Amino acid sequence: MTSTALDVDVRLALDRFEVTVAFSASKPVTGIFGASGAGKTSLLEAVAGLRRGARGRIRLGDDVWLDSDARRFVPPERRWIGYVPQDGLLFPHLSVRANLLAGARRARRAGHNPERSLSTVAELLELARLLERDVVTLSGGERQRVSLGRALCSGARLLLLDEPLASLDLPLRRRLLPFLRRVRDELTVPMLLVSHDPIEVQALCDELIVLREGTVVARGEPRTVLRDPEVFPLAEKEGYENVLSGRPVRQLASTSVVHLGDENSGVELIVPRLATDGEVLVTLPANEILIATESPRGISARNVLAAKVTEIRSLGHLGLVTAELGEGVPPLVVEVTETTPAELGLELGQQVFLVIKATSCRLYGGSGEPRR
Repeated sequence: MTSTALDVDVRLALDRFEVTVAFSASKPVTGIFGASGAGKTSLLEAVAGLRRGARGRIRLGDDVWLDSDARRFVPPERRWIGYVPQDGLLFPHLSVRANLLAGARRARRAGHNPERSLSTVAELLELARLLERDVVTLSGGERQRVSLGRALCSGARLLLLDEPLASLDLPLRRRLLPFLRRVRDELTVPMLLVSHDPIEVQALCDELIVLREGTVVARGEPRTVLRDPEVFPLAEKEGYENVLSGRPVRQLASTSVVHLGDENSGVELIVPRLATDGEVLVTLPANEILIATESPRGISARNVLAAKVTEIRSLGHLGLVTAELGEGVPPLVVEVTETTPAELGLELGQQVFLVIKATSCRLYGGSGEPRR
Protein backbone atom coordinates (compact mmCIF):
# COMPACT_ATOMS: atom_id res chain seq x y z
CA MET A 1 0.00 0.00 0.00
CA THR A 2 1.27 3.48 -0.87
CA SER A 3 2.11 5.55 2.18
CA THR A 4 -0.10 8.57 2.81
CA ALA A 5 2.10 10.17 5.48
CA LEU A 6 2.43 13.91 4.94
CA ASP A 7 5.88 15.33 5.73
CA VAL A 8 6.15 19.11 5.91
CA ASP A 9 9.25 21.20 6.64
CA VAL A 10 8.67 24.68 5.25
CA ARG A 11 9.56 28.32 5.68
CA LEU A 12 7.35 31.04 4.28
CA ALA A 13 7.90 34.78 4.75
CA LEU A 14 4.77 36.78 5.54
CA ASP A 15 4.36 40.50 6.24
CA ARG A 16 4.74 40.31 10.04
CA PHE A 17 6.64 37.08 10.60
CA GLU A 18 7.94 33.92 8.94
CA VAL A 19 6.04 30.65 9.04
CA THR A 20 8.55 28.01 10.14
CA VAL A 21 6.84 24.66 10.55
CA ALA A 22 8.03 21.05 10.49
CA PHE A 23 5.80 18.05 11.17
CA SER A 24 4.92 14.58 9.94
CA ALA A 25 1.23 13.62 9.84
CA SER A 26 0.24 9.97 9.42
CA LYS A 27 -3.07 9.89 11.30
CA PRO A 28 -6.46 10.27 9.57
CA VAL A 29 -7.10 13.90 10.61
CA THR A 30 -4.46 16.42 11.68
CA GLY A 31 -5.70 19.77 12.93
CA ILE A 32 -3.98 23.16 12.64
CA PHE A 33 -5.25 25.41 15.45
CA GLY A 34 -4.49 29.00 16.33
CA ALA A 35 -5.74 32.56 16.47
CA SER A 36 -6.57 34.55 13.34
CA GLY A 37 -3.37 35.64 11.65
CA ALA A 38 -1.25 32.84 13.14
CA GLY A 39 -0.28 31.53 9.70
CA LYS A 40 -2.71 28.57 9.52
CA THR A 41 -4.12 29.30 6.06
CA SER A 42 -0.70 30.27 4.70
CA LEU A 43 0.63 26.88 5.80
CA LEU A 44 -2.29 25.12 4.13
CA GLU A 45 -1.72 27.08 0.93
CA ALA A 46 1.95 26.10 0.96
CA VAL A 47 0.95 22.44 1.19
CA ALA A 48 -1.54 22.96 -1.65
CA GLY A 49 1.11 24.59 -3.84
CA LEU A 50 -0.60 27.98 -3.85
CA ARG A 51 2.38 29.74 -2.22
CA ARG A 52 5.28 29.77 -4.65
CA GLY A 53 7.46 31.56 -2.10
CA ALA A 54 7.55 28.57 0.27
CA ARG A 55 10.97 27.04 0.85
CA GLY A 56 11.85 23.63 2.25
CA ARG A 57 10.35 20.24 1.58
CA ILE A 58 6.81 18.83 1.33
CA ARG A 59 6.12 15.18 0.61
CA LEU A 60 3.03 12.94 0.58
CA GLY A 61 4.12 9.33 0.75
CA ASP A 62 6.71 8.84 -1.97
CA ASP A 63 5.67 11.94 -3.93
CA VAL A 64 7.84 15.00 -3.34
CA TRP A 65 5.79 18.14 -4.03
CA LEU A 66 8.36 20.70 -2.93
CA ASP A 67 12.12 20.50 -2.56
CA SER A 68 13.56 23.98 -2.86
CA ASP A 69 17.15 22.75 -2.59
CA ALA A 70 16.58 20.54 -5.63
CA ARG A 71 14.49 23.28 -7.31
CA ARG A 72 11.49 20.99 -7.45
CA PHE A 73 7.99 22.46 -7.33
CA VAL A 74 4.90 20.44 -8.29
CA PRO A 75 1.98 22.73 -9.28
CA PRO A 76 -1.33 22.47 -7.38
CA GLU A 77 -3.18 20.61 -10.13
CA ARG A 78 -0.65 17.77 -9.98
CA ARG A 79 -0.67 17.32 -6.21
CA TRP A 80 -3.92 15.26 -6.11
CA ILE A 81 -5.33 17.47 -3.38
CA GLY A 82 -8.95 18.19 -2.56
CA TYR A 83 -9.12 21.78 -1.27
CA VAL A 84 -12.20 23.00 0.66
CA PRO A 85 -12.00 26.74 1.40
CA GLN A 86 -14.22 28.72 3.78
CA ASP A 87 -16.58 30.00 1.11
CA GLY A 88 -16.94 26.84 -0.99
CA LEU A 89 -16.17 28.51 -4.35
CA LEU A 90 -18.70 26.48 -6.34
CA PHE A 91 -19.40 27.01 -10.04
CA PRO A 92 -22.61 29.11 -9.90
CA HIS A 93 -23.78 28.23 -13.42
CA LEU A 94 -23.67 24.46 -12.82
CA SER A 95 -25.96 22.04 -11.01
CA VAL A 96 -24.99 20.22 -7.86
CA ARG A 97 -24.26 17.09 -9.88
CA ALA A 98 -22.04 19.00 -12.31
CA ASN A 99 -20.16 20.64 -9.44
CA LEU A 100 -19.56 17.28 -7.80
CA LEU A 101 -18.19 15.91 -11.08
CA ALA A 102 -16.06 18.97 -11.87
CA GLY A 103 -12.92 16.97 -11.09
CA ALA A 104 -14.02 13.82 -12.95
CA ARG A 105 -11.19 13.94 -15.47
CA ARG A 106 -8.60 14.10 -12.72
CA ALA A 107 -10.38 11.32 -10.82
CA ARG A 108 -10.19 9.02 -13.85
CA ARG A 109 -6.47 9.73 -14.24
CA ALA A 110 -6.08 8.67 -10.61
CA GLY A 111 -7.88 5.40 -11.34
CA HIS A 112 -11.20 6.33 -9.71
CA ASN A 113 -14.72 5.92 -11.06
CA PRO A 114 -16.24 9.40 -10.55
CA GLU A 115 -19.86 8.21 -10.98
CA ARG A 116 -19.37 5.57 -8.31
CA SER A 117 -17.71 8.15 -6.08
CA LEU A 118 -20.62 10.53 -6.66
CA SER A 119 -23.12 7.89 -5.53
CA THR A 120 -21.12 7.18 -2.37
CA VAL A 121 -20.56 10.84 -1.55
CA ALA A 122 -24.17 11.84 -2.26
CA GLU A 123 -25.36 9.24 0.22
CA LEU A 124 -22.70 10.09 2.80
CA LEU A 125 -23.40 13.84 2.74
CA GLU A 126 -27.17 13.50 2.09
CA LEU A 127 -26.98 15.25 -1.28
CA ALA A 128 -28.99 12.80 -3.41
CA ARG A 129 -32.15 14.92 -3.42
CA LEU A 130 -30.16 18.02 -4.39
CA LEU A 131 -28.26 16.65 -7.41
CA GLU A 132 -30.34 18.43 -10.07
CA ARG A 133 -30.60 21.73 -8.18
CA ASP A 134 -28.71 24.85 -9.26
CA VAL A 135 -26.15 25.70 -6.60
CA VAL A 136 -27.38 29.30 -6.40
CA THR A 137 -30.57 27.96 -4.79
CA LEU A 138 -28.74 26.16 -1.99
CA SER A 139 -28.41 27.19 1.64
CA GLY A 140 -25.00 27.92 3.13
CA GLY A 141 -24.80 24.52 4.76
CA GLU A 142 -25.80 22.74 1.55
CA ARG A 143 -23.17 24.65 -0.40
CA GLN A 144 -20.45 23.59 2.03
CA ARG A 145 -21.55 19.96 1.76
CA VAL A 146 -21.33 20.21 -2.03
CA SER A 147 -17.88 21.79 -1.78
CA LEU A 148 -16.71 18.94 0.45
CA GLY A 149 -18.34 16.39 -1.86
CA ARG A 150 -16.62 17.87 -4.91
CA ALA A 151 -13.24 17.44 -3.24
CA LEU A 152 -14.08 13.84 -2.35
CA CYS A 153 -15.21 13.03 -5.91
CA SER A 154 -12.00 14.35 -7.47
CA GLY A 155 -9.82 11.36 -6.59
CA ALA A 156 -7.90 13.37 -4.00
CA ARG A 157 -5.20 11.65 -1.95
CA LEU A 158 -5.30 14.40 0.67
CA LEU A 159 -8.07 16.77 1.79
CA LEU A 160 -7.18 20.28 2.89
CA LEU A 161 -10.01 21.94 4.81
CA ASP A 162 -9.55 25.63 5.55
CA GLU A 163 -12.07 26.41 8.30
CA PRO A 164 -14.87 24.93 6.16
CA LEU A 165 -17.56 25.87 8.71
CA ALA A 166 -16.27 29.29 9.76
CA SER A 167 -18.41 31.33 7.33
CA LEU A 168 -21.63 29.78 8.67
CA ASP A 169 -23.63 30.84 11.70
CA LEU A 170 -23.18 28.80 14.85
CA PRO A 171 -26.32 26.60 14.62
CA LEU A 172 -25.50 25.74 11.00
CA ARG A 173 -21.85 25.00 11.82
CA ARG A 174 -22.98 22.59 14.51
CA ARG A 175 -25.43 20.85 12.13
CA LEU A 176 -22.62 20.19 9.66
CA LEU A 177 -20.18 18.78 12.19
CA PRO A 178 -21.66 15.24 12.02
CA PHE A 179 -21.15 15.21 8.23
CA LEU A 180 -17.44 15.84 8.67
CA ARG A 181 -17.32 13.06 11.26
CA ARG A 182 -18.92 10.70 8.74
CA VAL A 183 -16.26 11.54 6.16
CA ARG A 184 -13.56 10.90 8.76
CA ASP A 185 -15.07 7.59 9.88
CA GLU A 186 -16.24 6.11 6.58
CA LEU A 187 -13.62 7.20 4.04
CA THR A 188 -9.87 6.68 4.00
CA VAL A 189 -8.71 10.06 2.67
CA PRO A 190 -6.37 11.76 5.18
CA MET A 191 -7.26 15.34 6.12
CA LEU A 192 -5.42 18.45 7.20
CA LEU A 193 -7.98 20.68 8.93
CA VAL A 194 -7.48 24.35 9.80
CA SER A 195 -9.80 25.53 12.56
CA HIS A 196 -10.08 27.96 15.45
CA ASP A 197 -13.02 26.07 17.01
CA PRO A 198 -12.08 23.88 20.03
CA ILE A 199 -15.20 21.76 19.51
CA GLU A 200 -14.37 21.00 15.87
CA VAL A 201 -10.81 19.92 16.57
CA GLN A 202 -11.85 17.67 19.48
CA ALA A 203 -14.66 16.08 17.47
CA LEU A 204 -12.64 15.54 14.29
CA CYS A 205 -8.89 15.50 14.84
CA ASP A 206 -6.56 12.71 15.91
CA GLU A 207 -3.67 15.11 16.40
CA LEU A 208 -3.48 18.88 16.85
CA ILE A 209 -0.76 21.36 15.95
CA VAL A 210 -1.03 24.85 17.46
CA LEU A 211 0.51 27.83 15.68
CA ARG A 212 1.39 31.23 17.10
CA GLU A 213 2.87 33.75 14.66
CA GLY A 214 4.01 31.00 12.34
CA THR A 215 5.67 28.83 14.98
CA VAL A 216 4.48 25.54 16.49
CA VAL A 217 3.87 26.09 20.22
CA ALA A 218 2.11 22.81 21.07
CA ARG A 219 1.36 19.47 19.46
CA GLY A 220 -0.37 16.25 20.48
CA GLU A 221 -3.75 14.71 21.27
CA PRO A 222 -6.36 17.52 20.97
CA ARG A 223 -7.86 17.35 24.48
CA THR A 224 -4.41 17.32 26.05
CA VAL A 225 -3.13 20.17 23.90
CA LEU A 226 -6.16 22.40 24.47
CA ARG A 227 -5.76 22.38 28.25
CA ASP A 228 -2.10 23.34 28.01
CA PRO A 229 -1.58 26.68 29.83
CA GLU A 230 -0.13 28.14 26.62
CA VAL A 231 -3.19 27.15 24.59
CA PHE A 232 -6.24 27.15 26.87
CA PRO A 233 -6.68 30.97 26.99
CA LEU A 234 -7.22 30.90 23.20
CA ALA A 235 -9.51 27.86 23.43
CA GLU A 236 -11.51 29.59 26.19
CA LYS A 237 -11.86 32.72 24.06
CA GLU A 238 -13.26 30.64 21.20
CA GLY A 239 -15.70 28.82 23.51
CA TYR A 240 -14.11 25.75 25.08
CA GLU A 241 -16.42 22.77 25.61
CA ASN A 242 -15.69 19.16 26.51
CA VAL A 243 -16.65 16.87 23.62
CA LEU A 244 -17.88 13.34 24.39
CA SER A 245 -19.33 10.56 22.28
CA GLY A 246 -22.33 8.63 23.60
CA ARG A 247 -25.41 6.64 22.75
CA PRO A 248 -28.99 7.03 24.02
CA VAL A 249 -30.10 4.17 26.29
CA ARG A 250 -33.56 5.28 27.46
CA GLN A 251 -36.07 8.10 27.40
CA LEU A 252 -37.50 9.84 30.46
CA ALA A 253 -40.47 12.19 30.67
CA SER A 254 -38.73 15.25 29.24
CA THR A 255 -35.11 14.12 29.05
CA SER A 256 -32.97 11.29 27.69
CA VAL A 257 -30.22 9.18 29.21
CA VAL A 258 -26.97 8.89 27.23
CA HIS A 259 -24.31 6.30 28.03
CA LEU A 260 -20.74 7.58 27.82
CA GLY A 261 -17.73 5.29 27.59
CA ASP A 262 -17.34 1.53 27.39
CA GLU A 263 -20.40 -0.68 27.07
CA ASN A 264 -19.85 -2.48 30.39
CA SER A 265 -18.60 0.53 32.32
CA GLY A 266 -18.62 4.27 31.67
CA VAL A 267 -21.30 6.58 33.05
CA GLU A 268 -24.81 7.74 32.27
CA LEU A 269 -25.68 11.39 31.64
CA ILE A 270 -29.16 12.94 31.69
CA VAL A 271 -29.55 15.32 28.76
CA PRO A 272 -32.35 17.18 26.93
CA ARG A 273 -34.72 14.81 25.13
CA LEU A 274 -33.30 13.19 22.00
CA ALA A 275 -35.07 12.08 18.83
CA THR A 276 -32.35 9.72 17.61
CA ASP A 277 -31.18 6.25 18.58
CA GLY A 278 -27.75 6.57 16.98
CA GLU A 279 -24.46 7.89 18.26
CA VAL A 280 -24.56 11.47 19.52
CA LEU A 281 -21.98 14.04 20.45
CA VAL A 282 -22.40 15.68 23.85
CA THR A 283 -20.57 18.92 24.53
CA LEU A 284 -20.23 20.36 28.03
CA PRO A 285 -18.95 23.93 28.55
CA ALA A 286 -16.06 23.84 30.99
CA ASN A 287 -17.40 26.88 32.83
CA GLU A 288 -20.84 25.32 33.42
CA ILE A 289 -19.65 22.31 35.44
CA LEU A 290 -19.57 22.61 39.24
CA ILE A 291 -17.28 20.70 41.62
CA ALA A 292 -18.43 19.44 45.03
CA THR A 293 -16.22 17.64 47.54
CA GLU A 294 -19.27 15.84 48.98
CA SER A 295 -22.28 14.44 47.16
CA PRO A 296 -24.84 17.27 47.12
CA ARG A 297 -28.51 16.74 47.92
CA GLY A 298 -31.64 18.74 47.25
CA ILE A 299 -30.43 20.42 44.05
CA SER A 300 -32.15 20.90 40.71
CA ALA A 301 -29.22 19.75 38.55
CA ARG A 302 -29.97 16.31 37.10
CA ASN A 303 -26.40 15.00 37.00
CA VAL A 304 -24.15 14.38 39.99
CA LEU A 305 -21.21 12.28 38.76
CA ALA A 306 -18.46 10.81 40.90
CA ALA A 307 -15.02 11.63 39.48
CA LYS A 308 -11.34 11.55 40.37
CA VAL A 309 -9.12 14.63 40.15
CA THR A 310 -6.20 13.92 37.82
CA GLU A 311 -4.80 17.39 37.16
CA ILE A 312 -4.92 20.87 38.68
CA ARG A 313 -3.48 23.79 36.73
CA SER A 314 -3.30 27.48 37.45
CA LEU A 315 -3.51 29.89 34.55
CA GLY A 316 -3.16 33.02 36.64
CA HIS A 317 -6.66 34.42 36.35
CA LEU A 318 -8.39 31.03 36.51
CA GLY A 319 -7.86 27.39 37.38
CA LEU A 320 -8.37 24.20 35.40
CA VAL A 321 -9.33 20.98 37.13
CA THR A 322 -9.27 17.78 35.08
CA ALA A 323 -11.32 14.84 36.39
CA GLU A 324 -11.86 11.27 35.19
CA LEU A 325 -15.36 9.79 35.14
CA GLY A 326 -14.85 6.17 34.10
CA GLU A 327 -13.42 3.67 31.64
CA GLY A 328 -13.48 4.87 28.06
CA VAL A 329 -14.74 8.35 28.95
CA PRO A 330 -12.38 11.22 28.09
CA PRO A 331 -11.50 13.31 31.17
CA LEU A 332 -13.56 16.44 31.73
CA VAL A 333 -11.98 19.86 32.08
CA VAL A 334 -13.66 22.14 34.62
CA GLU A 335 -12.95 25.87 34.60
CA VAL A 336 -12.95 27.47 38.06
CA THR A 337 -11.70 30.68 39.65
CA GLU A 338 -8.00 30.72 40.48
CA THR A 339 -8.58 30.33 44.24
CA THR A 340 -11.17 27.52 44.04
CA PRO A 341 -8.78 24.50 44.15
CA ALA A 342 -7.13 25.80 47.31
CA GLU A 343 -10.42 26.79 48.93
CA LEU A 344 -11.86 23.32 48.29
CA GLY A 345 -8.61 21.64 49.30
CA LEU A 346 -8.46 19.73 46.03
CA GLU A 347 -5.66 17.18 45.61
CA LEU A 348 -4.64 14.78 42.88
CA GLY A 349 -6.45 11.46 43.18
CA GLN A 350 -9.22 12.94 45.32
CA GLN A 351 -12.81 11.87 44.68
CA VAL A 352 -15.13 14.73 43.86
CA PHE A 353 -18.61 15.12 42.40
CA LEU A 354 -19.27 16.96 39.16
CA VAL A 355 -22.62 18.73 39.05
CA ILE A 356 -24.02 19.23 35.55
CA LYS A 357 -27.43 20.58 34.58
CA ALA A 358 -29.20 18.69 31.81
CA THR A 359 -29.73 22.00 30.04
CA SER A 360 -25.96 22.60 29.96
CA CYS A 361 -25.53 19.63 27.60
CA ARG A 362 -25.39 20.42 23.87
CA LEU A 363 -26.32 17.48 21.67
CA TYR A 364 -25.53 16.66 18.05
CA GLY A 365 -27.31 13.57 16.84
CA GLY A 366 -27.98 11.65 13.64
CA SER A 367 -29.64 14.63 11.99
CA GLY A 368 -26.86 16.91 13.13
CA GLU A 369 -29.41 19.08 14.95
CA PRO A 370 -27.98 20.63 18.12
CA ARG A 371 -30.28 20.63 21.13
CA ARG A 372 -29.96 22.18 24.57
